Amino acid sequence: MTVEEGPPRAGRREWTSLLALALATVMITFDMFVLLLALPEITSDLRPGTVQQLWILDVYGFMVGGFLITMGTLGDRIGRRRLLVIGAGCFAVASVLCAFATSAEMLIAARALLGLAGSTLAPSTLALISNMFRDPGQRGMAIGVWAAGFTLGSILGPVAGGLLLAHFWWGAVFLPAVPVMVLLVVLCPILVPEFKDPRPGRLDVVSALLSVTAMVAFVYNLKEVARHGWQTVPAAVGVAGVALGVVFVRRQLHQERPLLDLGLFRDRSFSTMLAGLVLYALIGGSSMFYITQFLQSVSGMTPFEAALCLLPGMAVATVSAMVSPLLGRKIRPAYLIAGGVLGVAAVFAWFTRLGADSGPAVLIVGFAVMGLCEGPLLALGTSLVVGSAPPEKAGSVSSMTQVANEAGASLGVAVMGSVGAGVYARRLDDTAPADLPGAAVAAARESVAGALTAASELPAHLGDPLAAAARGAFAGGMSVFAAVCVVISVVASALIAALLRHVPPTGQEADEVEAGTDDVAVVTSG
Repeated sequence: MTVEEGPPRAGRREWTSLLALALATVMITFDMFVLLLALPEITSDLRPGTVQQLWILDVYGFMVGGFLITMGTLGDRIGRRRLLVIGAGCFAVASVLCAFATSAEMLIAARALLGLAGSTLAPSTLALISNMFRDPGQRGMAIGVWAAGFTLGSILGPVAGGLLLAHFWWGAVFLPAVPVMVLLVVLCPILVPEFKDPRPGRLDVVSALLSVTAMVAFVYNLKEVARHGWQTVPAAVGVAGVALGVVFVRRQLHQERPLLDLGLFRDRSFSTMLAGLVLYALIGGSSMFYITQFLQSVSGMTPFEAALCLLPGMAVATVSAMVSPLLGRKIRPAYLIAGGVLGVAAVFAWFTRLGADSGPAVLIVGFAVMGLCEGPLLALGTSLVVGSAPPEKAGSVSSMTQVANEAGASLGVAVMGSVGAGVYARRLDDTAPADLPGAAVAAARESVAGALTAASELPAHLGDPLAAAARGAFAGGMSVFAAVCVVISVVASALIAALLRHVPPTGQEADEVEAGTDDVAVVTSG
């Protein structure tokens, strides 16, 4: 009787390559955080208009979200390592252009190039990991390291950005990406093997254009709705994006070699975890907005101080993403992931008790618990998604995990932000002083930051009550937002537990085949 060998196990070269690939994920979030810190100085130096400020912030996300599917599939065709090297090189060039931009228009163009380059990084690195680490247990650990890179970038971004801005001009915050990307360009051909679809077929340019246009239109609509509510032009763009998305889907169903294989959604693990990633991104992205706003506007912290308060949670999330794959070898993913999501629900239930007099410790501890509980979803969930696809489809499948995160985060800011904003406006109307000037009322209803600015310009007998009312109204809006997040988290947890309960712990089948023959080797080499 012969025993079929399991998938090949990665060695020292693959683990060394993983460290190089993780550099790319670190820089993606690093760049996002340093820009937020540098924006006030950029505004003072380049004098962008209101619309230009929005484009400086948003064009990177538009380009990343719009090109993810195309870049994931392009990597399948031309080679994932080749696309990563090209993208890393362009990222370095775009970072230099951002650093030395002399006008708002130049900075917007450089940020657009940065987003285009950034759209190659996450899907290429994740696809390469799924190809290099074929053993399910090792792949889960590798994806945990990959996911930890995002939170590590979130930690380093505020700290490094604050230090750079304290000693140099605003452009210096973009320069750390240059040596990192140059290092990636040098190391990848040496350490990382090339993988691509052996039968790629021709790139469907029409489908690529449809996916890019649909995604950009959809993300643009959500961002505008989050800022200004429903307006004619953004709504029309959003409807057009949905229509183009429908055309894209119909085209994929009739293509012999589609840009995106929709047949993957028939796999329960793939579709369930993709939906789970969307739902968590929906509440995760919007919760970051509420927490940072609470720390700054209600607790009175500076942006840098608020960022420092988030560091413990990000550090815990980094560790959780790396430890979760080890736990996943003993506990079924359904129960480990669902339990983590329930832990997030418990944090949001705690946040429903927030008031204007709540100290920052509540948010610091709560955010840290969220970081601890999200590790199984981000690491094991992503592993289940990419493990559901054949190796030749790794690029397009990897891009789908990033599309889920991007779409979920944008939808969360738009929808969940609107929920909190509506509660804030109603409570402010009920509690603000009755004899406020019309301009102050209008500014206060826009946001809590606007209310505090307006309050600072009013006499104390009007300004102080307005500031207190705005802080209380924002805390009330955040409490309602947290209650909605509890419901979403509980529903997501129940669905994951029910639909994925058939999935065994990571690598269990391989362990069962090898039981009694090489148990010690499996344990010591994992």
